[in-house]
Amino acid sequence: MHVPDGMINLPVSAAAGVVAAGAVAVSLRGARRELGSGPLAEGHGAERTAPLAGLVAAFVFAVQMLNFPVAAGTSGHLLGGALAAILVGPYTGVLCIAVVLLMQGILFADGGLTALGINITVMGVVTVIVSYGIFRGLLRILPRKRRSVTVSAFVAALVSVPAAAAAFTLLYAVGGTTHIPVGKVLTAMVGVHVLIGIGEAAITALTVGAVIAVRPDLVHGARGLAAPLKLRVGGELVDAPAPAPVVAAGSRSPRGLLAAGLGTALLLAGVVSFYASASPDGLEKVAADKGIDRKVEEHAAADSPLADYGIKDISNTRLSGGLAGMIGVGATVVVGSGIFYVVHRRRTPANAPVATGRS
Repeated sequence: MHVPDGMINLPVSAAAGVVAAGAVAVSLRGARRELGSGPLAEGHGAERTAPLAGLVAAFVFAVQMLNFPVAAGTSGHLLGGALAAILVGPYTGVLCIAVVLLMQGILFADGGLTALGINITVMGVVTVIVSYGIFRGLLRILPRKRRSVTVSAFVAALVSVPAAAAAFTLLYAVGGTTHIPVGKVLTAMVGVHVLIGIGEAAITALTVGAVIAVRPDLVHGARGLAAPLKLRVGGELVDAPAPAPVVAAGSRSPRGLLAAGLGTALLLAGVVSFYASASPDGLEKVAADKGIDRKVEEHAAADSPLADYGIKDISNTRLSGGLAGMIGVGATVVVGSGIFYVVHRRRTPANAPVATGRS
């Protein structure tokens, strides 16, 4: 659902850019708390939390290259807002998607540069707000079990995709550069993105479930999952004292999970992406069928050596696409980890750890 330049006029694109900038600013403050909390951060700080968040961004980048067929001549791909929010928190999740979209726009000419604010707002802010709100709401009413996290992730991701399609339609209604009845655009966009949402939901639930099975402490949305133990004292039920956390041998370091995650992202982007559907995605298909792409402009980074997810001057399509995908994963994890490291280190003094001992 990468909106290209020229589909939405400049005033609305600029307004969406302001909204996106504000959301990123708020997320920077919120991410400081998310990156500085949880079992992984205790006593270790940004050295562990920043790479994990950077890995989530890289994983979303890789999976977005895997277009899957959803209807005749139409494909879809992961948006990733729900997945990122559940794994690392909603504020950090917005930043993850923003990093992915920035890398895609600058390096791969995917998603317009003047439309970057639109894409961050639609694919990042809307999907995170909708999905995380639904996710937390479901966890309040479902049994406090790991399966509930997976089920909630599935439903949240499913709803977030047509919600993003509706948000795009609203922006098109205000600032579309073509004059197509909004009702037709809304029906087409929401209809095809409901189907895409099923794929998004499956990928999100499977990924969250896999991480919970290995390291549930690393899933932001699963924190506090276990119900407190109750004791009967004087005929009344009271909360039992929390037991000291027991950490299995070798599980204190997330290096194994980080290495496995990075390897999986490189494999998906470098090898599996070659077998992705070549059909246009939901927005591209609707745009071509309804004619809302008549004034789309050439991408400002069209001459990038990595444009269209291939390396120029390499004639072998498989090799070109695979190397481009791996470069994208590497760039995203480096840039993302760097940003998250700086965000975590710039915590306010009130939240900063107090030094003990002498230097």
